[in-house]
Amino acid sequence: MNISDPLQLLIFTIIINVLVTAVGMYIGIMMVNVSLIGITGGTLLLLGATAFISSILYESSTLAYIGLGLTLWGALLLFIRPTRYVKSKLLNSMTISPLTTIHQVMKALNYKGKGVYLPPRYLEAFRGGTIFVPYKKDLIIPPIGEVAHEKVFLRNPKGVCLTPPGLSLANLYEDELGKDFAMVNLDYLQNNLPKLFIEGLKIAEDFEMGMEGNMIHARITGTICGELCKEARKIPNICSLGCPLCSSIACALTRATGKPIIIEKASLSADGKTVEAHYRVLEE
Repeated sequence: MNISDPLQLLIFTIIINVLVTAVGMYIGIMMVNVSLIGITGGTLLLLGATAFISSILYESSTLAYIGLGLTLWGALLLFIRPTRYVKSKLLNSMTISPLTTIHQVMKALNYKGKGVYLPPRYLEAFRGGTIFVPYKKDLIIPPIGEVAHEKVFLRNPKGVCLTPPGLSLANLYEDELGKDFAMVNLDYLQNNLPKLFIEGLKIAEDFEMGMEGNMIHARITGTICGELCKEARKIPNICSLGCPLCSSIACALTRATGKPIIIEKASLSADGKTVEAHYRVLEE
């Protein structure tokens, strides 16, 4: 096809590229199969290269522009893979059952103490985490030697060691930031967790953390975990251990401070969008 008028050539080129862009965007939005996206991207790249070669052979600027559009979208589809999202209702349903099980076990064993998050030096694996729940209501910190053997039930003092509900989430924070929280301090968490929550993981619209004495206050606004926290609060005494969100922050705090941490208080706003948690740093 030979279009001699420069204006007609420009209009024709714009129309072709708009169509190619629209088709590329439609494919990128509608396709969820990663392997299929890769095949389509490779096909578009091949067609784009063919159009470029043809433009040289036939001295056609139109084919060159078409090849540019095809190559662009081929590269985008080939190298930019989609992120899959899961509905929060599904995640909430999957999380509540384990929390309910923890409560049922604690109730059956008649454990009444407040959960204490233990720092990494109590454990063999630094990326691990443990909550010690004493048998009595007294606030008790077990000896390092007792916990280091990774026992579930301790005799002296009597209590049980549980995996924190937010341990995996805390490990995700470390992976995203590329830092071992046991090697940083509270200032690092205060400066970096807000950006991670808001921009990195997009689990909150705002995040604030402050410390006064041995108390640490965290305020998470516009969190996607609001419904989960609401359902978790229906489980008796679960807030002393923490929902996955509050628990993950407790795990991060005990790693950064190197000291035992307890969740003193956790609250949820009436609209279910703001979570406030108060943590206390314990002296051994």
